[in-house]
Amino acid sequence: MNQYINNTTVQRWAVILLLSLASVFAKAQTSDYQRYIERYAPLAVEQMNRHKIPASITLAQGLLESGAGKGYLATHANNHFGIKVGGSWSGPYIRKDDDARNEKFRVYGSVRESYEDHSLFLKKPRYASLFNLKMTDYKGWAHGLKRCGYATNPRYASLLIDLIERYDLHQYDMVRHERKHHGGQAVSDADARDAAIVARLRECNGVLYVIAEPGDTYASLAKRYKTRERRLRRYNDEDRTHEPQPGTPVYLEQKKRKASRKHPSKTHVVQAGQSMHSISQTYAIRLDRLYKLNQCAPDYVPRPGDVLKIR
Repeated sequence: MNQYINNTTVQRWAVILLLSLASVFAKAQTSDYQRYIERYAPLAVEQMNRHKIPASITLAQGLLESGAGKGYLATHANNHFGIKVGGSWSGPYIRKDDDARNEKFRVYGSVRESYEDHSLFLKKPRYASLFNLKMTDYKGWAHGLKRCGYATNPRYASLLIDLIERYDLHQYDMVRHERKHHGGQAVSDADARDAAIVARLRECNGVLYVIAEPGDTYASLAKRYKTRERRLRRYNDEDRTHEPQPGTPVYLEQKKRKASRKHPSKTHVVQAGQSMHSISQTYAIRLDRLYKLNQCAPDYVPRPGDVLKIR
């Protein structure tokens, strides 16, 4: 009996340990992926503006092919897309086993060069059909890449789509800025600045927003995102006396009438320090709709523990 208990206990703790290790690994991987996205989203957006390839596709391919920048080719050759030497390459190369042993892969002087070469690689005739798709059709691009022979993995398209949806990479496809030109040539500083602007974008309840940083005002954000200050204040249910606080969301579009169906709960339990306004910002719900949804009087002030409907 004791032996049975001991064996069962050992087995149970072994399972718990394995699950814990899996959880730690998953969190570490997610952290690596998020760092990669934050670091290279501006490059992906820059390539989108220059070559009309969805930033979400470029980022997802970079994540997958480079192991979030930690793979052998990424760390030893700045090669984030697994591009092999090919007939036209005259630059340096590195060897690595892939579909065959000791294959030659391109070596780049920087990650930016890798991103640029990836875009040029997709300009080959075999991928021409992809450019007939909409820039926001990331699923079409993913399946098209597989169909055109970019990768041999039969699950390549679904892997890209999963990354795009898991990390909301499609948000980077939503806003594109006109590139500034001088004498027919693109101004690289302007491209980089626009890419950094787009890289700040986030999405909640299908509504684009940015997190306010120190020094941001509704006027400065309106100028940066090519809209009007009055419109931004209306989107965020703010009057002319308030400015966004660092760390809080500022919506660039009209909020929705109710919370997303993806949210696990239909209600919100009020926490200390929360107001109807802060709750409406948390879920991207219009403030007037939040009041109406809960049949609240205009002077209602939520108290900790109150339960509010959000959809």
